[in-house]
Amino acid sequence: MKLGLLTAPFESTPLADVADWAAANGYPVLEIACWPRTSGEQRRYAGTSHIDVVDLGTSEAEDLVADLRERGVEVSGLGYYPNPLHPDLEHRAMTHEHLKAVMRAASLMGVPVVNTFIGNDRHRTPSENFEEFRRVWPDLVSYAADQGVKIGIENCPMIFSEDEWPGGNNMAHSPAVWRAMFDAIPGDTLGLNLDPSHLVWQMIDAERVVEEFGSRIYHVQAKDVEIDRNGLYEHGTTSIGIGWQRPRLPGLGEVNWPRFLSALIRVGYEGAVVVEHEDRQFEGTDELVKRGFLLARNVLEPYLV
Repeated sequence: MKLGLLTAPFESTPLADVADWAAANGYPVLEIACWPRTSGEQRRYAGTSHIDVVDLGTSEAEDLVADLRERGVEVSGLGYYPNPLHPDLEHRAMTHEHLKAVMRAASLMGVPVVNTFIGNDRHRTPSENFEEFRRVWPDLVSYAADQGVKIGIENCPMIFSEDEWPGGNNMAHSPAVWRAMFDAIPGDTLGLNLDPSHLVWQMIDAERVVEEFGSRIYHVQAKDVEIDRNGLYEHGTTSIGIGWQRPRLPGLGEVNWPRFLSALIRVGYEGAVVVEHEDRQFEGTDELVKRGFLLARNVLEPYLV
């Protein structure tokens, strides 16, 4: 396993500069954020565009990969995390078009995985959303397969603010849903971009997830979570993520990193472990973001083999 970072927090820093810093500071792998160049989403931790995938040509893709390699980094995945089941069909079509552009760019670059969300209509029932998934997603999976890339679905429920209430913006957040998804779409193109922090606050056993879904884990994101016990007391578990859980850097929360990484080793996972930085105490300037990444590196690096 190799340590990496998701480039999203460096929204104003050129990709070459991010790569130089990463390579010099123990991060030989990048997951590159690829939101639309002109109309990125406005939510926190979304909108960064380090590659203009729409206009990326074959020679440009080859040159980009070669340049990153010379700088000492490789690319574990391209990341774009919209809501592909958005109720606004015009918005949904835009996300599908761009997601396919990201898949095409990954193919041109020889990048094995595109990381994203399944999506969800927060006002529809789980069964209604699953039927929409069965209707919508086979085309996206087929396109990815034709491009020779895998799809890593992050397991975040996306229900942290009132505009994501009541059902959240990503249905693919639990083992029962993953099993149903994999049964509904044949083949092995669709898999997981597994983030253990979302398992912790949902009270889902992370080691058991790794043991059951090991062959479907195509990418791993390393983010931690801190449970605010007072907030949990005030709001209760039915408030889902609102008011009592905080994203933290690895080592500052409740993920048991030795046990989680040990489980990955046991199932033979040999991919990237990519730090997703959403810790508010280490943001605001590039220097603070970098301090956060260095802290995460020091926590995770001893366990990666």
